[in-house]
This record gives sequence, C-alpha cells and structure tokens, in this order.
Amino acid sequence: MSILDDIRKRAVKCSKKIVLPESEDARTLDAINIILNKKMTKIILVGEESLSRKIKGKNLSGIEIINPTKYRDLEALISKYYELRKHKGITIEEARDAVMNNFLIFGAMLVRAGAADGFVAGANNTTADVIRCGLRCLEIDKNIGVVSGAFLMEVPDPDYGEKGVFVFSDCAVNVEPDAKQLAGIAVSAAGLFKQLVGPEPRVALLSYSSKGSAKGPLVEKVKEALKLARTISPGILIDGELQADSAIVPEVALKKSAASEVAGRANVLIFPDLNSGNIGYKLIQRLANARAIGPLLQGFTRPASDLSRGCSVDDIVDAAAIIAVRA
Repeated sequence: MSILDDIRKRAVKCSKKIVLPESEDARTLDAINIILNKKMTKIILVGEESLSRKIKGKNLSGIEIINPTKYRDLEALISKYYELRKHKGITIEEARDAVMNNFLIFGAMLVRAGAADGFVAGANNTTADVIRCGLRCLEIDKNIGVVSGAFLMEVPDPDYGEKGVFVFSDCAVNVEPDAKQLAGIAVSAAGLFKQLVGPEPRVALLSYSSKGSAKGPLVEKVKEALKLARTISPGILIDGELQADSAIVPEVALKKSAASEVAGRANVLIFPDLNSGNIGYKLIQRLANARAIGPLLQGFTRPASDLSRGCSVDDIVDAAAIIAVRA
C-alpha cells in the first residue's frame, strides 16, 4: 500500500471539514465527487448554491455549499478580517469586499473562525496568491515563526528514506532563509512527517559539506540552524551539515559521517535555500519517477495546502486527505 492510499484511509476516520474555494474549476468538482463517495472528509465548497447540480457524489450529506454573500456569520468574518488587516490601512468596506468576493479569503477566514479544519487551493490560483491569503488570514505558529512549503515524496526504491517516503522542505516559499528560519522549517517538516508517515523523523540539514568537509558562510548557516532547531525542539533527531549522499546512502554515511544518528537514513531533507529545494524535488520527481505531493504549507496553526495549477483530480483528492489527517 502506498503512503497516499494509507492517508486516504486514515482521512475517513478523522471526520474533518475541508474548504475548497475554487468551485469554478471542473477538477475540483470531480475531486469532490470522489471524496464524497469514499466518505473521506466533509467538504465546504465556496460558490453559488446552483453548484449542487454538478455534485454527483452519493454522500451528499458530506458537503455544504456556501455563497459568501448569504453566509450566516458573514459580518463576524468581515470584522475579523478587518481587525487582521487594519494595520495595513484597509477600510471596513475594503474588508467587506475582500471577504465577500475573494473566495480564497472567504475560505481561509472560515478556517480562522473554526468553521472548517483546513483548506486546499491552487488549482486556479498561483502559489503566491495562496500563500498570501494564508499569511493574511491564518495564524502563524509562534514557536516556529516561519511559513514554508514542504513536499511529501514517494520514490520507487524502498531502501531510501522511510520505505521510499520522504518530506522535502522548503521547496516553495523562502528564497534564502536565515539560520533561524531554516531551523523553524526543519522542525515544521519533522512534525509533518510524524503526522503523515508515523515513524520517527530523521532530519538532515543539507549542504555541499558533510560535517566540516568544506567551509563557507552557507555551511555556517546550516550549523547554526542545527543548534537552533535543537533548542526549539529538544527531542528532535536532526543532524547537519550533510551532503545529500551522506544523508540517504548508508555506505557513504559510514565514510563521511560515521558518528551521525541521521546520516545514511534520513527521511526528512531540509534544503538550504529555495533554489536547491525547488530544483531538488523536481529532479527527483522527473528522473526517479517519484510522486510529489504539495506544496503542503507549514508554520500555520491550521493546515493548508497549495496545488499546482496543472494538478490532476487525484492531486486534489490527495491534498484534501492530507489536510484531514493533519487537522
């Protein structure tokens, strides 16, 4: 059974409610029908009530279609959004317009208000739009202090990671994180791995150096991030700096990092910047025929997931299941 099959089954038992704000996308509607038929999670679909005619799923009690202009607690959402954004100079009328007419904002505010457990978007919106919405509407985890984007990766060879499963981060948000941000990204990714996969996360902070084999400011940043991560989460199993082969290949680890508890068996890989993270996950996805699910947004107190605008129906179903398990 693949990790995604397992997550879909676990989602059924979670009984969560997930917002899908992109009701104009046919893939979203097809995904909802699959989710409802499998009773995977409850759905809030943002849009006109007439959308009900396009929902063919058997479990229609599992979906609620909300037109923002008719929502019973609309004024409370508008007031809350105004409070969150007034320091940026927004007026109450601008807040009203945003909540009523921007489905992304409305959906995220439902999560902020506790009316939903998480949201999935990005089929019709850019990653920047989805992340911006999250930053404006959702609460950032103060212990982490940084929002980042992780990918759940499943490679064909079970000898690597956790039977072929990894979490890669940050592959979507922070262009050049400093040591403190890198530490927060690592702790977030470890928590994500534990939620989704189960076994103990073994976190490798990647670099072009393995335990002092090279020097430079980027290596020093990774070393500082290691210290900070252990302060934020004292029980975390983390090491660095490690080259990629040192992190995941036992034979190489014995030569380069023999004393490390993580080297050679890492299942969470933390990239030093967005260049390496984004390039790395896409190379693995294409050259190793790996499954890449994400970006899964980390660092908020409530779960959210971005989608590629080229996503498939199954990608949306999997993202909803992941959010249900994380919530």
